[in-house]
Amino acid sequence: QVQLVESGGGLVQPGESLTLSCSASGSIQIREIMGWYRQVPGTPRELVASFTNGDHTDYIDSVKGRFTISRDYAKNIVNLQMNSLKPEDTAVYYCHAKRTYSSGYSQDYWGQGTQVTVSS
Repeated sequence: QVQLVESGGGLVQPGESLTLSCSASGSIQIREIMGWYRQVPGTPRELVASFTNGDHTDYIDSVKGRFTISRDYAKNIVNLQMNSLKPEDTAVYYCHAKRTYSSGYSQDYWGQGTQVTVSS
């Protein structure tokens, strides 16, 4: 079955860095992993970083210049490099994949989430 597993979260101080990884298994292909979301309790889940037009990337304004999303085709892993972390980056981060068929039908897949806490 399709499985997405996030790892790399933890507790860091403001200004430090973390790298999150999303590993894909089963029938999911790396190019079907579309991006990273994050969610704070009591707020909607928001898209943080994504792939557009193949391997081109897009970011929410608050993380531009600090976060980098990338695909490692050899390892079948999608990474989110997070630099200069701020307390407002604290959230549970989720990996998202989408499979789209020629009919237009699509299926969405999510990982279990990994906690990132930025605090002094």
